[in-house]
Amino acid sequence: MRKEAVRYLRCPYCSGAMTMTDGVLRCSRGHSFDVAKQGYVNLLRGAAKFSADTAAMVAARADFLAAGHYAPIAGALAALARATAPETTGGDLGCVVDIGGGTGYHLGRVMSEFPDTEGILLDISKFAARRAARAHPRISAVVADAWDGLPLADGAASVVLNVFAPRNPAELRRILRPEGVLLVVTPRPDHLRELVAALGLLRVGEQKDERLADRLSAHFTEVAREPSRSTMTLDHKAVPQLVGMGPNAWHQQSERLEERIARLPEPCDVTLSVTLTAYRPLV
Repeated sequence: MRKEAVRYLRCPYCSGAMTMTDGVLRCSRGHSFDVAKQGYVNLLRGAAKFSADTAAMVAARADFLAAGHYAPIAGALAALARATAPETTGGDLGCVVDIGGGTGYHLGRVMSEFPDTEGILLDISKFAARRAARAHPRISAVVADAWDGLPLADGAASVVLNVFAPRNPAELRRILRPEGVLLVVTPRPDHLRELVAALGLLRVGEQKDERLADRLSAHFTEVAREPSRSTMTLDHKAVPQLVGMGPNAWHQQSERLEERIARLPEPCDVTLSVTLTAYRPLV
């Protein structure tokens, strides 16, 4: 946890500003939170509403992303962030926040476009936060629930990222500056299409983008939408990593999955297809 990032955080119990001394975050009302030895801080204020990614899921994601399979998404996201971020001429630039940011892969890439800015990653999984704290020198990792009140100050962020992750529109609007931008990455219906039927994976709904727009419409207006489509070439080691790093991990039996993967060609070409959408807060 970086001292430079603490000014953007708020106590999850009383919403008070916090300071950090000797590896402990404290608010004026006496609530305190130890920074873990791995560098992250846990600001959950109660039981989370949904299950957090396990250590095995996070390890699978780290290995898969390190191989560069999702590099087209990270590159497109960084370019869109640079193109849509608010112009500033001095003073506090605000931070870049990643909601449900996992291991910090995407935020780390985006941070390269903002050399003087702090990055704050929130994820419900402590295993993800451990890795995210080491993903980039200017990332501070926080364990928090995206469905709960976010432990961030009003207007803390100039850029908010949301990549394949849950989102609370009202809270996203609250933490974003009036001139800021929310960048959302969602899978398209043809995402991973070569594996969906062959492995029995979850399908992406045809109206996913429209449902997203409806949910955000009370707080945001869309200003840009870009499709990103490419082909990944995966071997039989990468395929179970891909399956095991996300929601499909909760719906698969390992033995049956191994049998199905064995019947795939090796290597196999798999479609990577997402939509990147930029939103401005409604005034």
